[in-house]
Amino acid sequence: MKKLLLKKGKERALYNRHPWIFSGAVKDLPNSENGEIVQIFDYQQQLLGYGFFSPKNQIVCRVFEFTSYPITIDKQYWFHKIQRAFGLRKQLIDFQTTNCFRLLHAEGDFFPGVIADVYNQTVVLQILIRGTELILESIVEALLKLGFQYIYLKTKDVSHSIEKIQTDSGWIGNIGTTIIEVKENNIVFKVDIAEGQKTGFFLDQRDARRLVKEYAFGKTVLNAFSYTGGFSAYALCGGAVLVHSVDSSKAAIQLAKENMLLNGFSAHEAFCEDVFDFLKQTHHQYDMIILDPPAFAKTAKAVSNAARGYKELNLKAFQKIKSGGIVATFSCSQKIDKELFRKIVFAAAADARRNVRILHQTTQPPDHPINIFHPENEYLKGLFLYVE
Repeated sequence: MKKLLLKKGKERALYNRHPWIFSGAVKDLPNSENGEIVQIFDYQQQLLGYGFFSPKNQIVCRVFEFTSYPITIDKQYWFHKIQRAFGLRKQLIDFQTTNCFRLLHAEGDFFPGVIADVYNQTVVLQILIRGTELILESIVEALLKLGFQYIYLKTKDVSHSIEKIQTDSGWIGNIGTTIIEVKENNIVFKVDIAEGQKTGFFLDQRDARRLVKEYAFGKTVLNAFSYTGGFSAYALCGGAVLVHSVDSSKAAIQLAKENMLLNGFSAHEAFCEDVFDFLKQTHHQYDMIILDPPAFAKTAKAVSNAARGYKELNLKAFQKIKSGGIVATFSCSQKIDKELFRKIVFAAAADARRNVRILHQTTQPPDHPINIFHPENEYLKGLFLYVE
């Protein structure tokens, strides 16, 4: 196995178990292909760990094992890593009431470059870097060994163009159905794993959806950026008297309608519209407004424009919420940290001239664990706000 040698003084991040090695920290690059596994050494030739090599990327190596002793990286190694992740989920998820969850959360499970979401007996797999593509056979073998029946690989366009992933989306082995019926806290949803956003459903909002259910009784609710109606179903399950779902995707709105019928909910109206336009034009005043937009800032350069977008969105919500109502507002932009997001929402509240109090601050659920050594792994933040 080839070696990657760090410059003197650049080993501290590795001692602190941060899994990313940037190109500027490397003294000698190995003569290795993109995605190969390399050994990482400090300037004194002390072994620090193992990682996936990516010579043309700013992040030149993603570390998956920190160790000062040589180890064998084989199929058993990957099986045990995935088995440990599954063992954690067994402690976190009540499989009697919920059969959809995140099994592998990249750096959060010390396995950079891979996301695996479970939908009943199907695993939707995202291979994000060439390194994990090269061990795809071992990953698939481990998932089957753990008892999952179907594996659907969903490859992002950016993974093809930037990371040079060569495998296209599709079934690996047994062919299942791309429209899967799942349950989350005994609420039933149809999930489109092939055409839906991310892996088909926003599993990371499970805890926030449960909070919406707790507050929804007797309320009129607007679910903005509703996608397939996750928050809408929980609000109706909690006793909301009317829920409006708004999304610009016709396919998402259609699936939202189907999901409400699937659960026997009738006090629901769906609108295929731009959320900003809807908020400007609607004459409704709501008891609860949920704002769960897509990531406005995917790069550092986009943060300024994203901040303006988040502020405008929250300002419109503060103008449409009744006194004594609740605004649940979220950002999944990793580049917008918790402090900045709170400042943005504060500015919107100030412009709206409303008294606003924070009831809850939310983040991703525990099946999306945050690696304490890798703060970049924390991306989802939310505020439940009481508005007078």
